[in-house]
Amino acid sequence: MSQVRPVIHIVDDDASFRTAVGRLVEASGFRVALYESGDKILAVLPNFEPGCILLDLQLPGLSGLELQQHLVEKAPLLPIIYLTGQGDIKASVMAMKAGAEDFLEKPVVGKTLLAAIERALCQYEKRHVEQDRIHSLQVRVGSLTPREAQVFDLIVRGKLNKQIAYVLGTSERTVKAHRHCVMEKLGVRSLAEAVLIAEKMGRLDPASNPSPYE
Repeated sequence: MSQVRPVIHIVDDDASFRTAVGRLVEASGFRVALYESGDKILAVLPNFEPGCILLDLQLPGLSGLELQQHLVEKAPLLPIIYLTGQGDIKASVMAMKAGAEDFLEKPVVGKTLLAAIERALCQYEKRHVEQDRIHSLQVRVGSLTPREAQVFDLIVRGKLNKQIAYVLGTSERTVKAHRHCVMEKLGVRSLAEAVLIAEKMGRLDPASNPSPYE
């Protein structure tokens, strides 16, 4: 877990509940940010510090589910825990399908809430690591020259060097040189690793394998 103390964002229009939960969370070693509505939290996010969001389902203005849609776009790393006294099965299913980490009903036991927060923070860490990994892959793929990118797109589709040479109108020897550069710049040793990068970057549809240059 990051050395920076996580921020627990509490969005609830009940001032007394908001304050009580804030004190509990703060006493457990976390930083706290309190908001009375969805507009308030949207005004300050995105937040690039580790943390999670405790979100009420029924809010003035944007509902919890509506706010969740904005939060997924503006602060995708921050897991959402619903904390509501007006929950129902339909709402909880919708929330979880939309990516909520947990759905707890008020009143909630302190230990239960803190355990949910810990799980959410672990999820934040996983998302953060994955984001860094994606950024690293984007940098590597972005370092390819236009011709190397063409060779990359073709080799991950299983094309042989002679096939790539024919498609690109060049020699097999030149393709081999480009292929070596591609593997070196991507930091991979096998075609399988290159394919995984292509899939991760959305350059390769696993379901269909057409060449973009044929």
